[in-house]
Amino acid sequence: MIPWTLLDTASIPNGGGELRLKQRGREFSIMLGTNELMNSRLSGSEEALATLSCERMAGRAAPQMLIGGLGMGFTLRAALGALPKDARITVAELVPAVVAWARGPMAEVFDGCLDDPRVTVREGDVAAVIREGKGRYDSILLDVDNGPDGLTHAANDGLYDREGLLAARDALKPGGVLAVWSSGPDSRFTKRLRDARFAVDEVATRANGKRGGARHMIWIAVKAG
Repeated sequence: MIPWTLLDTASIPNGGGELRLKQRGREFSIMLGTNELMNSRLSGSEEALATLSCERMAGRAAPQMLIGGLGMGFTLRAALGALPKDARITVAELVPAVVAWARGPMAEVFDGCLDDPRVTVREGDVAAVIREGKGRYDSILLDVDNGPDGLTHAANDGLYDREGLLAARDALKPGGVLAVWSSGPDSRFTKRLRDARFAVDEVATRANGKRGGARHMIWIAVKAG
């Protein structure tokens, strides 16, 4: 078996730990300690985060989407494939090295999606971008950390508590979609979404789509009004 090679490391701001980018042949992995946060062979649930959201946005003129977390670009690529030419996508990524990896060693995985004219990348906390965006977005997609039960960055908890959800609601247009990826279900988070006046669907997905893999959860929460 081909051994893994460590390509680079990057510190997560505010003491969140150290990310490690590893490669084995054409396969890439981003690790935090012993936890694999993402793998280039497993894209199904990240793609579903985009496609499920785009289905709810169908027919909107010049839709605006915010994606929290660049990852390996699977959510972004799926969104670009589903959205019209007049769409605009902002990607907020907390760790600058992740953006550098996308343009460097993982350029083949990203397949030029960062160069699409519809895409703007902002290096920084997605929570700050949300707070700036009153009524701006048709959809906000959060693939940040491990979901509502975070691993990498304590400040991420603020995305998923009541105040964070209300800020996301304020940043959405009427009927806008907040979509959240998680490594597993969380009934308390479902309740918080409903308490924040979202209509909520819980969608179980698999890490490798129809081919199976680990079970993940996506919440599709729609702003009423």
